[in-house]
Amino acid sequence: MMSPNFHLSLAPLLCLLFLSLLLSPPSYSTSLSHFDEDIPLSRPLLSPFPPPPYKNNTSCDRPITSSGTNNGWKEEILQMAKREEAVKWVKEARRSIHENPELAYEEIKTSQLVRDRLDEIGVGYRYPLARTGVVATIGTGRPPIVALRADMDALPIQELVEWKYKSKVEGKMHACGHDAHVAMLLGAARILKTRETLLKGTVKLLFQPAEEAGIGAKRMIEDGALEGVEAIFAAHVSSHEQSSIIGSRPGPLLAGCSFFKAIIQVSNPDSTKAGTILAASTVVISLQNLVSREADPLDSQVVSVGMINATDQHADQHGLLPDEVVLGGTFRAFSKNSFYQLRQRIEEVIVAQSRVYGCEASVDFFEDESFYPPTVNDKLMYEHVKNVAVDLLGPENYNEAPPVMGSEDFTFYSQVLPSAFFYIGVRNESAGSIHQGHSPYFMIDEGVLPVGAAVHAAIAERYLAENKRAGS
Repeated sequence: MMSPNFHLSLAPLLCLLFLSLLLSPPSYSTSLSHFDEDIPLSRPLLSPFPPPPYKNNTSCDRPITSSGTNNGWKEEILQMAKREEAVKWVKEARRSIHENPELAYEEIKTSQLVRDRLDEIGVGYRYPLARTGVVATIGTGRPPIVALRADMDALPIQELVEWKYKSKVEGKMHACGHDAHVAMLLGAARILKTRETLLKGTVKLLFQPAEEAGIGAKRMIEDGALEGVEAIFAAHVSSHEQSSIIGSRPGPLLAGCSFFKAIIQVSNPDSTKAGTILAASTVVISLQNLVSREADPLDSQVVSVGMINATDQHADQHGLLPDEVVLGGTFRAFSKNSFYQLRQRIEEVIVAQSRVYGCEASVDFFEDESFYPPTVNDKLMYEHVKNVAVDLLGPENYNEAPPVMGSEDFTFYSQVLPSAFFYIGVRNESAGSIHQGHSPYFMIDEGVLPVGAAVHAAIAERYLAENKRAGS
Protein backbone atom coordinates (compact mmCIF):
# COMPACT_ATOMS: atom_id res chain seq x y z
CA MET A 1 0.00 0.00 0.00
CA MET A 2 1.20 3.52 -0.78
CA SER A 3 1.79 5.23 2.56
CA PRO A 4 -0.73 7.97 3.52
CA ASN A 5 2.12 10.12 4.85
CA PHE A 6 3.71 10.47 1.43
CA HIS A 7 2.54 14.04 1.05
CA LEU A 8 4.26 15.18 4.23
CA SER A 9 7.97 15.59 4.88
CA LEU A 10 9.07 12.57 2.85
CA ALA A 11 7.33 13.66 -0.33
CA PRO A 12 10.33 15.33 -2.00
CA LEU A 13 12.64 12.41 -1.19
CA LEU A 14 10.18 9.74 -2.33
CA CYS A 15 9.31 11.61 -5.51
CA LEU A 16 13.01 11.73 -6.36
CA LEU A 17 13.32 8.01 -5.62
CA PHE A 18 10.27 7.16 -7.72
CA LEU A 19 11.38 9.23 -10.70
CA SER A 20 14.93 7.86 -10.53
CA LEU A 21 13.57 4.32 -10.57
CA LEU A 22 11.48 5.11 -13.63
CA LEU A 23 14.56 6.37 -15.45
CA SER A 24 16.75 3.37 -14.56
CA PRO A 25 16.42 -0.37 -15.22
CA PRO A 26 14.25 -2.09 -12.60
CA SER A 27 16.21 -3.96 -10.02
CA TYR A 28 14.55 -2.46 -7.32
CA SER A 29 17.11 -1.96 15.07
CA THR A 30 14.62 -2.92 17.44
CA SER A 31 14.97 -6.05 19.65
CA LEU A 32 11.81 -8.19 19.90
CA SER A 33 11.21 -11.16 22.14
CA HIS A 34 7.77 -12.47 21.16
CA PHE A 35 9.00 -14.46 18.16
CA ASP A 36 9.21 -17.68 20.05
CA GLU A 37 10.01 -21.07 18.64
CA ASP A 38 12.76 -21.82 16.16
CA ILE A 39 11.71 -23.99 13.24
CA PRO A 40 14.30 -26.74 12.67
CA LEU A 41 15.24 -27.69 9.13
CA SER A 42 15.59 -31.38 8.41
CA ARG A 43 18.02 -31.12 5.48
CA PRO A 44 20.23 -28.58 3.65
CA LEU A 45 18.34 -26.07 1.54
CA LEU A 46 18.77 -25.59 -2.18
CA SER A 47 16.71 -22.40 -2.02
CA PRO A 48 16.43 -19.67 0.61
CA PHE A 49 13.02 -21.01 1.63
CA PRO A 50 12.79 -24.07 3.88
CA PRO A 51 10.84 -27.08 2.55
CA PRO A 52 7.23 -27.53 3.65
CA PRO A 53 7.45 -29.11 7.10
CA TYR A 54 4.10 -30.96 6.90
CA LYS A 55 2.88 -33.69 4.59
CA ASN A 56 -0.46 -34.07 2.86
CA ASN A 57 -3.39 -35.73 4.60
CA THR A 58 -2.22 -35.24 8.17
CA SER A 59 -4.89 -35.76 10.78
CA CYS A 60 -5.50 -32.03 11.09
CA ASP A 61 -6.18 -31.79 7.37
CA ARG A 62 -8.73 -34.61 7.10
CA PRO A 63 -11.63 -33.43 4.90
CA ILE A 64 -14.73 -32.33 6.80
CA THR A 65 -17.94 -33.69 5.32
CA SER A 66 -20.54 -31.92 7.44
CA SER A 67 -20.89 -29.15 9.97
CA GLY A 68 -22.61 -30.01 13.21
CA THR A 69 -24.92 -26.97 13.29
CA ASN A 70 -25.78 -23.99 11.13
CA ASN A 71 -23.38 -21.94 13.22
CA GLY A 72 -20.79 -24.69 13.59
CA TRP A 73 -18.62 -23.13 10.90
CA LYS A 74 -17.46 -20.42 13.30
CA GLU A 75 -15.98 -22.74 15.92
CA GLU A 76 -14.62 -25.15 13.31
CA ILE A 77 -12.80 -22.52 11.26
CA LEU A 78 -11.30 -20.81 14.31
CA GLN A 79 -10.22 -24.11 15.83
CA MET A 80 -8.55 -25.19 12.60
CA ALA A 81 -6.72 -21.87 12.27
CA LYS A 82 -5.47 -21.94 15.87
CA ARG A 83 -4.20 -25.51 15.99
CA GLU A 84 -0.54 -25.58 16.96
CA GLU A 85 0.65 -27.14 13.71
CA ALA A 86 -1.44 -24.71 11.62
CA VAL A 87 -0.02 -21.70 13.48
CA LYS A 88 3.55 -22.93 12.96
CA TRP A 89 2.78 -23.52 9.29
CA VAL A 90 1.67 -19.94 8.60
CA LYS A 91 4.40 -18.44 10.81
CA GLU A 92 7.08 -20.40 8.98
CA ALA A 93 5.75 -19.23 5.61
CA ARG A 94 5.68 -15.60 6.73
CA ARG A 95 9.18 -15.71 8.19
CA SER A 96 10.66 -17.33 5.09
CA ILE A 97 9.13 -14.67 2.85
CA HIS A 98 10.23 -11.90 5.23
CA GLU A 99 13.84 -13.07 5.13
CA ASN A 100 13.87 -13.05 1.33
CA PRO A 101 12.01 -9.93 0.15
CA GLU A 102 11.54 -9.38 -3.58
CA LEU A 103 10.43 -6.22 -5.37
CA ALA A 104 7.71 -5.81 -7.99
CA TYR A 105 7.70 -8.50 -10.68
CA GLU A 106 10.78 -10.11 -9.09
CA GLU A 107 8.80 -12.38 -6.70
CA ILE A 108 10.32 -15.58 -8.11
CA LYS A 109 11.19 -17.26 -4.79
CA THR A 110 8.04 -16.02 -3.08
CA SER A 111 5.92 -17.43 -5.89
CA GLN A 112 7.79 -20.73 -5.64
CA LEU A 113 7.08 -20.90 -1.90
CA VAL A 114 3.39 -20.28 -2.57
CA ARG A 115 3.27 -23.09 -5.13
CA ASP A 116 5.20 -25.46 -2.85
CA ARG A 117 2.69 -24.89 -0.05
CA LEU A 118 -0.26 -25.31 -2.41
CA ASP A 119 1.24 -28.54 -3.73
CA GLU A 120 1.68 -29.75 -0.18
CA ILE A 121 -2.01 -29.37 0.69
CA GLY A 122 -3.25 -30.60 -2.69
CA VAL A 123 -4.58 -27.32 -4.08
CA GLY A 124 -4.46 -26.81 -7.84
CA TYR A 125 -3.34 -23.52 -9.34
CA ARG A 126 -2.55 -21.62 -12.51
CA TYR A 127 0.91 -20.09 -13.02
CA PRO A 128 2.25 -17.70 -14.13
CA LEU A 129 -0.02 -14.67 -14.36
CA ALA A 130 1.45 -11.15 -14.43
CA ARG A 131 4.93 -12.76 -14.58
CA THR A 132 5.06 -14.20 -11.05
CA GLY A 133 1.42 -14.37 -9.94
CA VAL A 134 -0.46 -17.51 -8.93
CA VAL A 135 -4.20 -18.23 -8.93
CA ALA A 136 -5.27 -21.24 -6.85
CA THR A 137 -8.73 -22.84 -7.01
CA ILE A 138 -10.65 -24.69 -4.30
CA GLY A 139 -14.24 -25.97 -4.37
CA THR A 140 -16.71 -27.39 -6.84
CA GLY A 141 -15.28 -25.71 -9.93
CA ARG A 142 -18.74 -24.23 -10.59
CA PRO A 143 -20.39 -20.87 -9.79
CA PRO A 144 -20.67 -18.93 -7.68
CA ILE A 145 -16.97 -18.02 -7.75
CA VAL A 146 -15.50 -15.69 -5.13
CA ALA A 147 -11.90 -14.47 -4.97
CA LEU A 148 -9.48 -13.58 -2.17
CA ARG A 149 -6.29 -11.65 -2.95
CA ALA A 150 -2.87 -11.26 -1.29
CA ASP A 151 -0.01 -9.11 -2.61
CA MET A 152 3.54 -10.50 -2.59
CA ASP A 153 6.05 -7.69 -3.28
CA ALA A 154 8.42 -5.96 -0.88
CA LEU A 155 9.84 -2.43 -0.74
CA PRO A 156 13.29 -0.90 -1.46
CA ILE A 157 13.88 -0.16 2.25
CA GLN A 158 16.72 -1.27 4.53
CA GLU A 159 15.28 -3.15 7.50
CA LEU A 160 16.35 -1.75 10.89
CA VAL A 161 14.49 -4.24 13.09
CA GLU A 162 16.94 -6.65 14.71
CA TRP A 163 15.31 -10.07 15.03
CA LYS A 164 16.08 -13.61 13.99
CA TYR A 165 14.17 -13.47 10.70
CA LYS A 166 15.40 -10.06 9.56
CA SER A 167 15.67 -9.46 5.80
CA LYS A 168 18.74 -11.12 4.30
CA VAL A 169 18.64 -8.87 1.23
CA GLU A 170 20.42 -5.54 1.47
CA GLY A 171 18.12 -2.59 0.81
CA LYS A 172 14.93 -4.64 0.55
CA MET A 173 12.29 -5.28 3.20
CA HIS A 174 8.71 -6.40 3.71
CA ALA A 175 7.84 -3.06 5.30
CA CYS A 176 4.15 -3.13 4.39
CA GLY A 177 3.10 -6.58 5.61
CA HIS A 178 2.74 -8.36 2.28
CA ASP A 179 4.62 -11.32 3.73
CA ALA A 180 1.81 -11.61 6.30
CA HIS A 181 -0.85 -11.26 3.60
CA VAL A 182 0.59 -14.21 1.69
CA ALA A 183 0.92 -16.32 4.84
CA MET A 184 -2.68 -15.62 5.89
CA LEU A 185 -4.03 -16.51 2.46
CA LEU A 186 -2.04 -19.74 2.49
CA GLY A 187 -3.54 -20.45 5.91
CA ALA A 188 -6.99 -19.81 4.46
CA ALA A 189 -6.20 -22.20 1.61
CA ARG A 190 -5.38 -24.92 4.11
CA ILE A 191 -8.68 -24.37 5.94
CA LEU A 192 -10.77 -24.19 2.78
CA LYS A 193 -9.18 -27.31 1.31
CA THR A 194 -10.06 -29.24 4.46
CA ARG A 195 -13.64 -27.93 4.22
CA GLU A 196 -13.86 -28.26 0.44
CA THR A 197 -16.83 -30.63 0.54
CA LEU A 198 -18.82 -27.94 2.38
CA LEU A 199 -18.17 -25.21 -0.19
CA LYS A 200 -21.22 -24.24 -2.26
CA GLY A 201 -19.15 -23.04 -5.19
CA THR A 202 -15.55 -22.10 -5.97
CA VAL A 203 -12.90 -19.98 -4.26
CA LYS A 204 -10.05 -18.42 -6.21
CA LEU A 205 -6.96 -17.34 -4.28
CA LEU A 206 -4.96 -14.62 -6.05
CA PHE A 207 -1.30 -14.28 -5.08
CA GLN A 208 -0.48 -11.03 -6.85
CA PRO A 209 2.85 -9.36 -7.68
CA ALA A 210 3.68 -5.66 -7.89
CA GLU A 211 1.18 -3.87 -5.68
CA GLU A 212 3.63 -1.21 -4.53
CA ALA A 213 4.70 -0.30 -8.07
CA GLY A 214 3.73 -1.70 -11.44
CA ILE A 215 -0.06 -2.04 -10.94
CA GLY A 216 0.12 -5.82 -10.65
CA ALA A 217 -3.64 -6.06 -10.08
CA LYS A 218 -4.29 -4.69 -13.55
CA ARG A 219 -1.89 -7.22 -15.06
CA MET A 220 -3.57 -10.07 -13.17
CA ILE A 221 -6.94 -9.00 -14.58
CA GLU A 222 -5.51 -8.82 -18.10
CA ASP A 223 -4.18 -12.37 -17.70
CA GLY A 224 -7.61 -13.72 -16.74
CA ALA A 225 -7.33 -13.98 -12.96
CA LEU A 226 -10.96 -12.88 -12.51
CA GLU A 227 -12.50 -15.21 -15.08
CA GLY A 228 -15.92 -16.22 -13.75
CA VAL A 229 -15.43 -14.34 -10.46
CA GLU A 230 -18.40 -12.36 -9.16
CA ALA A 231 -16.93 -10.79 -6.01
CA ILE A 232 -13.47 -10.24 -4.52
CA PHE A 233 -12.08 -9.44 -1.06
CA ALA A 234 -8.65 -8.50 0.31
CA ALA A 235 -7.08 -7.56 3.62
CA HIS A 236 -4.20 -5.35 4.73
CA VAL A 237 -2.46 -5.38 8.10
CA SER A 238 -2.80 -2.11 10.00
CA SER A 239 -0.77 -0.71 12.88
CA HIS A 240 -3.61 1.72 13.61
CA GLU A 241 -5.84 -1.09 14.94
CA GLN A 242 -5.06 -3.30 17.92
CA SER A 243 -4.10 -6.88 17.11
CA SER A 244 -6.84 -9.00 15.52
CA ILE A 245 -9.33 -6.13 15.25
CA ILE A 246 -11.04 -6.09 11.84
CA GLY A 247 -11.81 -2.70 10.32
CA SER A 248 -13.43 -1.41 7.15
CA ARG A 249 -16.05 1.03 5.91
CA PRO A 250 -18.58 1.27 3.07
CA GLY A 251 -17.82 3.55 0.14
CA PRO A 252 -14.49 5.39 -0.27
CA LEU A 253 -11.79 3.81 1.90
CA LEU A 254 -8.45 4.71 0.29
CA ALA A 255 -7.39 7.69 -1.80
CA GLY A 256 -6.39 7.67 -5.43
CA CYS A 257 -2.68 8.32 -5.97
CA SER A 258 -0.45 9.05 -8.93
CA PHE A 259 2.82 10.70 -9.88
CA PHE A 260 3.56 13.22 -12.58
CA LYS A 261 6.65 14.37 -14.42
CA ALA A 262 6.67 17.57 -16.48
CA ILE A 263 9.29 18.66 -19.00
CA ILE A 264 9.31 22.40 -19.69
CA GLN A 265 11.27 23.51 -22.76
CA VAL A 266 11.87 26.75 -24.62
CA SER A 267 9.48 26.72 -27.58
CA ASN A 268 11.50 29.23 -29.62
CA PRO A 269 15.27 29.23 -28.92
CA ASP A 270 15.59 32.67 -30.54
CA SER A 271 13.03 34.29 -28.25
CA THR A 272 14.39 36.73 -25.67
CA LYS A 273 11.24 36.39 -23.56
CA ALA A 274 11.48 32.63 -22.96
CA GLY A 275 12.37 31.57 -19.42
CA THR A 276 12.22 27.96 -18.28
CA ILE A 277 13.15 28.81 -14.68
CA LEU A 278 10.44 31.45 -14.40
CA ALA A 279 7.91 29.14 -16.05
CA ALA A 280 8.75 26.28 -13.68
CA SER A 281 8.58 28.55 -10.62
CA THR A 282 5.16 29.82 -11.61
CA VAL A 283 3.97 26.28 -12.29
CA VAL A 284 4.92 25.15 -8.75
CA ILE A 285 3.06 28.04 -7.13
CA SER A 286 0.01 27.57 -9.35
CA LEU A 287 -0.17 23.84 -8.61
CA GLN A 288 -0.45 24.59 -4.88
CA ASN A 289 -3.48 26.75 -5.64
CA LEU A 290 -5.35 23.77 -7.09
CA VAL A 291 -6.07 22.50 -3.58
CA SER A 292 -6.19 25.78 -1.65
CA ARG A 293 -8.32 27.68 -4.19
CA GLU A 294 -10.24 25.16 -6.28
CA ALA A 295 -10.90 22.11 -4.10
CA ASP A 296 -13.85 21.69 -1.77
CA PRO A 297 -12.29 21.92 1.73
CA LEU A 298 -14.35 18.88 2.77
CA ASP A 299 -13.02 16.83 -0.16
CA SER A 300 -9.47 15.77 0.80
CA GLN A 301 -6.89 16.39 -1.93
CA VAL A 302 -3.10 16.70 -2.07
CA VAL A 303 -0.68 18.04 -4.70
CA SER A 304 3.05 18.01 -3.90
CA VAL A 305 5.97 18.92 -6.14
CA GLY A 306 8.94 16.93 -4.88
CA MET A 307 11.61 17.42 -7.56
CA ILE A 308 12.93 20.19 -9.83
CA ASN A 309 15.94 19.68 -12.08
CA ALA A 310 17.24 22.50 -14.24
CA THR A 311 20.68 21.11 -14.92
CA ASP A 312 22.08 22.05 -18.33
CA GLN A 313 25.74 21.66 -19.23
CA HIS A 314 25.85 24.88 -21.26
CA ALA A 315 24.05 26.82 -18.52
CA ASP A 316 26.51 25.44 -15.96
CA GLN A 317 29.48 26.58 -18.01
CA HIS A 318 28.27 29.94 -19.18
CA GLY A 319 25.62 31.03 -16.67
CA LEU A 320 22.89 30.89 -19.30
CA LEU A 321 19.26 29.97 -18.69
CA PRO A 322 18.66 26.25 -19.24
CA ASP A 323 16.67 25.17 -22.28
CA GLU A 324 14.81 22.56 -20.21
CA VAL A 325 13.49 22.13 -16.69
CA VAL A 326 12.10 18.85 -15.33
CA LEU A 327 9.79 18.77 -12.33
CA GLY A 328 7.92 15.94 -10.69
CA GLY A 329 5.50 15.25 -7.89
CA THR A 330 2.47 13.37 -6.66
CA PHE A 331 -1.24 13.98 -6.21
CA ARG A 332 -4.01 12.30 -4.24
CA ALA A 333 -7.76 12.65 -3.97
CA PHE A 334 -10.47 10.77 -2.17
CA SER A 335 -13.27 10.73 -4.68
CA LYS A 336 -12.97 9.35 -8.18
CA ASN A 337 -14.31 12.54 -9.77
CA SER A 338 -11.88 14.72 -7.82
CA PHE A 339 -8.96 12.43 -8.66
CA TYR A 340 -9.49 12.64 -12.42
CA GLN A 341 -10.35 16.35 -12.22
CA LEU A 342 -7.10 16.96 -10.36
CA ARG A 343 -5.15 15.06 -13.00
CA GLN A 344 -6.73 17.21 -15.73
CA ARG A 345 -6.07 20.49 -13.91
CA ILE A 346 -2.42 19.60 -13.18
CA GLU A 347 -1.80 19.12 -16.88
CA GLU A 348 -3.72 22.27 -17.84
CA VAL A 349 -1.83 24.43 -15.35
CA ILE A 350 1.61 23.14 -16.35
CA VAL A 351 0.97 23.57 -20.08
CA ALA A 352 -0.74 26.98 -19.82
CA GLN A 353 1.70 28.58 -17.37
CA SER A 354 4.66 27.40 -19.43
CA ARG A 355 3.15 28.98 -22.54
CA VAL A 356 2.93 32.35 -20.80
CA TYR A 357 6.75 32.44 -20.58
CA GLY A 358 7.48 31.31 -24.12
CA CYS A 359 7.83 27.62 -23.24
CA GLU A 360 6.07 24.39 -24.06
CA ALA A 361 5.44 21.54 -21.65
CA SER A 362 4.61 17.85 -21.73
CA VAL A 363 3.27 15.92 -18.72
CA ASP A 364 3.57 12.18 -18.05
CA PHE A 365 1.28 10.59 -15.41
CA PHE A 366 2.79 7.09 -15.65
CA GLU A 367 -0.65 5.61 -16.14
CA ASP A 368 0.77 2.21 -17.09
CA GLU A 369 3.06 2.06 -14.07
CA SER A 370 1.72 3.85 -11.00
CA PHE A 371 -1.75 5.32 -11.40
CA TYR A 372 -4.14 4.24 -8.65
CA PRO A 373 -7.74 5.54 -8.59
CA PRO A 374 -9.53 5.63 -5.20
CA THR A 375 -10.51 2.32 -3.58
CA VAL A 376 -14.26 2.24 -2.99
CA ASN A 377 -15.98 -0.58 -1.09
CA ASP A 378 -19.24 -1.97 -2.43
CA LYS A 379 -21.88 -1.53 0.29
CA LEU A 380 -23.15 -5.14 0.18
CA MET A 381 -19.63 -6.61 0.13
CA TYR A 382 -18.66 -4.39 3.05
CA GLU A 383 -21.71 -5.64 4.98
CA HIS A 384 -20.64 -9.20 4.24
CA VAL A 385 -17.16 -8.61 5.67
CA LYS A 386 -18.60 -6.91 8.74
CA ASN A 387 -21.16 -9.64 9.39
CA VAL A 388 -18.62 -12.44 9.04
CA ALA A 389 -16.09 -10.66 11.26
CA VAL A 390 -18.68 -9.98 13.98
CA ASP A 391 -20.02 -13.54 13.82
CA LEU A 392 -16.55 -15.06 13.88
CA LEU A 393 -14.74 -12.81 16.36
CA GLY A 394 -17.48 -10.93 18.20
CA PRO A 395 -18.68 -7.30 17.86
CA GLU A 396 -15.91 -6.07 20.16
CA ASN A 397 -13.36 -7.09 17.53
CA TYR A 398 -14.81 -5.01 14.70
CA ASN A 399 -14.39 -1.28 14.08
CA GLU A 400 -15.59 1.00 11.31
CA ALA A 401 -12.33 2.39 9.95
CA PRO A 402 -11.86 6.03 8.95
CA PRO A 403 -10.89 6.84 5.37
CA VAL A 404 -7.14 7.39 4.91
CA MET A 405 -4.97 8.94 2.20
CA GLY A 406 -3.06 5.73 1.52
CA SER A 407 -3.71 3.98 -1.79
CA GLU A 408 -3.92 0.43 -3.13
CA ASP A 409 -3.97 -1.22 -6.53
CA PHE A 410 -6.87 -3.37 -5.27
CA THR A 411 -8.86 -0.50 -6.76
CA PHE A 412 -8.49 -2.12 -10.20
CA TYR A 413 -10.44 -5.15 -8.97
CA SER A 414 -13.06 -2.92 -7.38
CA GLN A 415 -13.59 -1.15 -10.70
CA VAL A 416 -14.77 -4.35 -12.40
CA LEU A 417 -16.35 -6.39 -9.55
CA PRO A 418 -18.28 -5.89 -6.32
CA SER A 419 -15.51 -5.88 -3.72
CA ALA A 420 -14.48 -5.03 -0.19
CA PHE A 421 -11.10 -4.18 1.29
CA PHE A 422 -10.56 -4.48 5.03
CA TYR A 423 -7.88 -4.13 7.68
CA ILE A 424 -6.53 -6.60 10.22
CA GLY A 425 -5.02 -4.86 13.22
CA VAL A 426 -1.45 -5.77 14.17
CA ARG A 427 -0.72 -3.10 16.78
CA ASN A 428 0.83 -4.64 19.88
CA GLU A 429 3.15 -2.46 21.95
CA SER A 430 4.64 -5.41 23.84
CA ALA A 431 5.54 -7.08 20.53
CA GLY A 432 7.13 -3.94 19.08
CA SER A 433 4.40 -3.66 16.46
CA ILE A 434 3.80 0.08 16.64
CA HIS A 435 5.32 1.53 13.45
CA GLN A 436 3.36 2.38 10.32
CA GLY A 437 3.88 0.69 6.99
CA HIS A 438 6.88 1.79 4.90
CA SER A 439 8.92 2.35 8.05
CA PRO A 440 12.28 0.52 8.35
CA TYR A 441 11.09 -0.44 11.85
CA PHE A 442 7.80 -1.94 10.66
CA MET A 443 6.92 -5.23 12.35
CA ILE A 444 3.73 -7.21 12.90
CA ASP A 445 2.30 -9.18 15.79
CA GLU A 446 2.46 -12.72 14.42
CA GLY A 447 -0.40 -13.75 16.68
CA VAL A 448 -2.64 -12.15 14.06
CA LEU A 449 -1.74 -14.68 11.35
CA PRO A 450 -4.17 -17.48 12.36
CA VAL A 451 -6.95 -14.94 12.90
CA GLY A 452 -6.34 -13.53 9.43
CA ALA A 453 -6.38 -17.01 7.92
CA ALA A 454 -9.70 -17.76 9.62
CA VAL A 455 -11.30 -14.47 8.56
CA HIS A 456 -10.25 -14.97 4.92
CA ALA A 457 -11.59 -18.52 4.87
CA ALA A 458 -14.86 -17.55 6.56
CA ILE A 459 -15.50 -14.63 4.20
CA ALA A 460 -15.16 -16.92 1.19
CA GLU A 461 -17.09 -19.88 2.61
CA ARG A 462 -19.99 -17.76 3.86
CA TYR A 463 -20.20 -15.82 0.60
CA LEU A 464 -20.67 -19.08 -1.29
CA ALA A 465 -23.23 -20.34 1.23
CA GLU A 466 -25.28 -17.16 0.94
CA ASN A 467 -25.08 -16.99 -2.87
CA LYS A 468 -25.23 -20.67 -3.79
CA ARG A 469 -26.66 -21.79 -7.11
CA ALA A 470 -28.76 -24.86 -7.81
CA GLY A 471 -26.42 -27.78 -8.39
CA SER A 472 -23.38 -26.10 -6.78
